[in-house]
This record gives sequence, C-alpha cells and structure tokens, in this order.
Amino acid sequence: MNKDIKIAVFAGGCFWCTEAVFLSLRGVISAEPGYSGGTKENPTYEEVSSGKTGHAESIKITFNSKIILYEDLLTVFFFTHDPTTLNRQGNDVGSQYRSIIFYTDTEQKKVAEEYIKKLTEEKAYDRKIVTEIQPFKEFYLAEDYHKNYYEHHKDDRYCELIITPKIEKLEKKFASLLKNFTEAPFTGKYVDNHKKGLYKCAVCGNELFPSSTKFNSKTGWPSFTDPVNLKQIYLKEDKSHGMIRTEVSCKNCGSHLGHVFDDGPLDKGGKRYCINSACLDFEEEK
Repeated sequence: MNKDIKIAVFAGGCFWCTEAVFLSLRGVISAEPGYSGGTKENPTYEEVSSGKTGHAESIKITFNSKIILYEDLLTVFFFTHDPTTLNRQGNDVGSQYRSIIFYTDTEQKKVAEEYIKKLTEEKAYDRKIVTEIQPFKEFYLAEDYHKNYYEHHKDDRYCELIITPKIEKLEKKFASLLKNFTEAPFTGKYVDNHKKGLYKCAVCGNELFPSSTKFNSKTGWPSFTDPVNLKQIYLKEDKSHGMIRTEVSCKNCGSHLGHVFDDGPLDKGGKRYCINSACLDFEEEK
C-alpha cells in the first residue's frame, strides 16, 4: 500500500452521520460504517443496538495523508459531534453511540491526546470531554443497507433534521477540506505548468489528463480538452451554489476534481475540463 494511505477509526454517534461527514472530505478515499470496541465477533446491528456487545457504531476512514492530515480529521470529528455527552448523541442514547478515537499507531495516539488536551486547556466546551482513546483492534463492517445511507435517503426525516444540518455547518466552517472545494483562480501549482507528462488523481493515482490536452483557458485553473479516457472520470449534475454545472470526479476513488464546460476550443471538441491543481499530481515525461 502507498505509504501515504492511512487508516483512522472514530466513533461519534450514529454512523449514518459520521459516514456522510467524512465522505465529503478531500483526501478521504473511503469511509465505511461498522462496529468496533466490543466483545462479540461479527455482531449484527440489532445486537449492537441492544448495548450488550460493547461495540460502538464506528467509521473506518481510509485517507491520503498527503492530501488531508490526521489532525484535520480530528478537527472535523470534534466539530461534528458532542464529545461531552456520555453514551449519547442528541436523541440517540446508548453505549453504542459513545465517543471514541481508535488509534492505529502510537503517533495517532499522541496526536489525539494532545488534541484533547488543547481543547481542554482552551475550554472549548463547557463540560468535560469524555471521548475515549483506545487502540484499534477490530472492525466489523455494517450491513449493506447502512452504506452510503445519507446519499440514498436524503429525504428521510432523520437525514433532514440531523445529517443535513451537520453537512451544512461543515461546508461553512471547513470549505477548504471538502471534495467539492474550488481553489482560488491563478493560485494552483499547475496553472502555468507547461511540461510534458501525465496528470493523475492526487488521492489514488488514477491517470486523468495527458499534458497534450492542456490549454490556456485564461480562467485561472488548469484546463484540458480531454481526459485520458472517459472511463477514468465520473460526470454528475451539480446544483450547488445556485448554479447548474457538471461535476468531474475521479471514477476510481470518487474525489472531486472540478467541472466540465462547453466553452473549450471548438477544433478540439469544445470541452473545457476545469480542474483544481490541489486535486492533481503531475508525472513528468522522461
């Protein structure tokens, strides 16, 4: 595995919420709901919900530490749940909803301890932080119907009242950490890159755009007329910010890349793939 690819495991209430939150972050390759911290092997949702197995609803996050830091994940973790309530989050009550950081190595343990100490010293909360810090031992994937729950049930009342407000708060507070983040024009490192080579997804290394299709669109973002292969990208309608656009994502890991427009060079097909430099890595041709 790429040395930059790391694992983080958190429990912070209902995993429908935590999954949706962490999936929205750039650099996060996957966020899987499941069960950790208990005693029974391969528990079911019903067994965990009974509180008798000792597990907490958890999220296993695979992330690229080159794109997003573990400290950033901790910041989002503490921002999007209440670490001062014991065995509950809002109306979700029970030990399965307790707040836990499962560290995967000694460095994560150290960072987590220092982070909580900092929050305590700064009196970030009116009450004591009760988040547990435990070594990661096991993770049992939740049943299939829990995966991508928010994406498939946005109109459900629970999602509308609990999850959507969390996502909206996240968007306002940490826009730069989101996958749909758009960097400021003329600030990206590849805007004026004229070297020959291949542009790849910064998260997973998927081959995206050859330098031969790059052109100066004068928009302030790296622009391309064609991807390496249309099968390498995913196009989806984007209605955010009061606009209707076509979002471009990496087909392999789902990371947001930018948008595609119909104002590109006509002799090259008329497309302009407007891509964030922060979402790309460049491999120079030798």
